[in-house]
Amino acid sequence: MANATYLPRRGERKEETIMSIASEAQFDQARVAERMRDIREATRVVSEGFSREYMRECIDNHRFPQEAWEALGEYGLLGITIPEDLGGSGGGQVELVALMETLAEAGLVLPMLLLTGFARVPIIRNGTPRQIERFVKPTISGAEKLCFAITEPDAGTNSFAMSTLATPDGDGYRLTGRKVFISGAADADRMLVVARTQKAGEVKRRTEGMSLFVVDTDAPGVELQPLNIDVGWPERQYLVFFDDVKLDAGRLIGNPGQGLAGMFEALNSERLLVTAMSVGLGNYALKKAVAYANERKPFGTPIGGYQAIQHRLAEAKAELEAARLMMIHAAATFDAGSDAGTHANMAKLLGSRAAVKAVEAALQTHGGYGFDRDYDIITLWPSARLMEVAPINNEMLLNYIGEHVLGLPKSY
Repeated sequence: MANATYLPRRGERKEETIMSIASEAQFDQARVAERMRDIREATRVVSEGFSREYMRECIDNHRFPQEAWEALGEYGLLGITIPEDLGGSGGGQVELVALMETLAEAGLVLPMLLLTGFARVPIIRNGTPRQIERFVKPTISGAEKLCFAITEPDAGTNSFAMSTLATPDGDGYRLTGRKVFISGAADADRMLVVARTQKAGEVKRRTEGMSLFVVDTDAPGVELQPLNIDVGWPERQYLVFFDDVKLDAGRLIGNPGQGLAGMFEALNSERLLVTAMSVGLGNYALKKAVAYANERKPFGTPIGGYQAIQHRLAEAKAELEAARLMMIHAAATFDAGSDAGTHANMAKLLGSRAAVKAVEAALQTHGGYGFDRDYDIITLWPSARLMEVAPINNEMLLNYIGEHVLGLPKSY
């Protein structure tokens, strides 16, 4: 994920590069805090109507939380990031991460909000008015949902090695290939698919020939195969096959072969939303751990007074707050139109680690009860732990920071 903005110039000292990153974007912090506060207050009105027990029932049965989704639509929260003149609620990534975080810290896990939220970004930024009307507007009320398809079985993290191909056919295209780990494909109405319009071996640079298409999940030639994966989400993961799927020209977002920028716009947004969910779930786990630590008195005093427990919870909280600040900075940078890639990657790295640390601290605090599903701690583990692997593993984020921020040799 090369980001030339932060590549050191020849002869530039690494210390100067690091300092320049810290001061790259300027924005009104008070205004950002106000924007987040307004959304958090509105989100709590919705979240109070849906218990964690409701969400657990949806998760356990892989049932989409349609009632919560419709409530978000009724309150206009699904329209965040969509300009008001298009019928949306306005705002940007700052508001969207505030929504995601607030839901998660109430124990409401809604990956479809994440998926629809970031899959819309390239369409809004690069699509025609007709495409926005066709593919984005129906998501404002929640009438339609989007998912995102980029990862392939053979390419994995190396998205440039993908083989899914869209071949010109009359005034449209024919799509053939397969994608894997596609969250919520059966619950979504459409998916934003990253495909090649030129094979990898036909381009001078591997970044060329990438294109974005909007594909209906029930289109002829699309087959969804559920994977035997349970990550504590209502939505399942799918292997998706495209067998000569016919696409009209209006399904192509932007110009053919020039979808790389739109792809990274979506992925940067995805990292921020994953951070928001991680931070929210981490704080949900800590809240339960603190309540238990204040009540549990096997030796006559609350176990929360023991430093072995208290320090572990305090460290987790500090790391969650650090991740949250990086997330807010990255979201504001994104909304300001600056390159948020570096900060989004760092936020995702910090957020996923902090969430795991918080859930582990909550498990240790609860002792054996932490593994009783009725205490609702072990139920958080798969989702928190997944964030260290998806949507991109933390090792690749460290590679990015090492190479493009610190100026170290490429390590893979």
